[in-house]
Amino acid sequence: MSLPPLVEPAESLSVDEVRRYSRHIIIPEVGMDGQKRMKNARVLVVGAGGLGSPALLYLAAAGIGTLGIIEFDEVDESNLQRQVIHGQSDIGRPKGESARDSVREINPYVNVVLHPDRLDEENAFEIFGQYDLIVDGTDNFATRYLVNDAAVILGKPYVWGSIYRFEGQASVFWAEHGPNYRDLYPEPPPPGMVPSCAEGGVLGVLCASIGAIMGTEAIKLITGIGEPLIGRLMVYDALEMSYRTLKIRKDPAGELPTELIDYEAFCGAISDDAADAAKGSTISVRDLEKMLDERESGDANFVLVDVREPNEWDISRIPGAELIPKGEFLMGDALSKLPQDKQTVIYCKSGVRSAEVLALVKSAGFSDAVHVGGGVAAWVNQIDPSQPTY
Repeated sequence: MSLPPLVEPAESLSVDEVRRYSRHIIIPEVGMDGQKRMKNARVLVVGAGGLGSPALLYLAAAGIGTLGIIEFDEVDESNLQRQVIHGQSDIGRPKGESARDSVREINPYVNVVLHPDRLDEENAFEIFGQYDLIVDGTDNFATRYLVNDAAVILGKPYVWGSIYRFEGQASVFWAEHGPNYRDLYPEPPPPGMVPSCAEGGVLGVLCASIGAIMGTEAIKLITGIGEPLIGRLMVYDALEMSYRTLKIRKDPAGELPTELIDYEAFCGAISDDAADAAKGSTISVRDLEKMLDERESGDANFVLVDVREPNEWDISRIPGAELIPKGEFLMGDALSKLPQDKQTVIYCKSGVRSAEVLALVKSAGFSDAVHVGGGVAAWVNQIDPSQPTY
């Protein structure tokens, strides 16, 4: 559906701005009027990561007058494979500051507003209220539901994108004109069911494809040109190089949110069974280090099981472990591999998957099984920093 422009045009463009944006202005559908609307637009980008990076760079280059960036994380070396707004010299810097500096380098006419905070139900209304449009570049369900609900309550449109391995998705949600995110995902997936990019990986250049689409949709909404992805889900498969567009319809029984909730509790980091299993059965990496020393001297008898995927095992591992991926436990094939006469110690990258496997193992009768809080990430950080992180 075509919609009227979201933003009123600015009074004028300077000679330098006309020169800079001339390739836009000579497009009949954009013209001087459209460029003035972009100058007057206030766009908030949530996250300066894989999707936020290309979206911010191209929105800045396009001449969006005010770009807000909400980001609390720091630049890590593993980010640079896809988060192109940051560089080698930015490692260890706040991502928001790095992104702000890159935007200013791209276009000094853009006013950058930095929100170096974690978005939550306490600050969402205050931050969102300052902007015409939200671009959601987050990578977790809790924040996506928060962005959706805050945007719905405030009547704001927002552009959403998602990436995983070789596939990306994008859509535009605006409750006043079509579906919202809860019509696509009425309920979050069960805890541990959908791995994050940190666990499953993502092709770096995929971020550019989806981030550019998100930037395009934002410009279309601002200027009122074309047909935005309202009521449609765009699915991109990089391996097949195919695009599909699926219809999204409003849930006739769905109710629009009227208040913000505890989204971490709503989505759940781990299942209730995993949380119950982990109570009193979680050890630290320091505890594990001591246990491994005792096993070496014959004073301890246990099996150490890594439940990550083989590609993760190739990056880093805890010495003395054996690899049995979580999927084998879910299929029921792995329990026969666990010795009955030894304690089972389980770890993953951070402790989430291992807690889920711990629940399965305990329910199968391995009552003395434990898992390692913080997983191999904590091991590398506290015990063996010579290994890479990811």
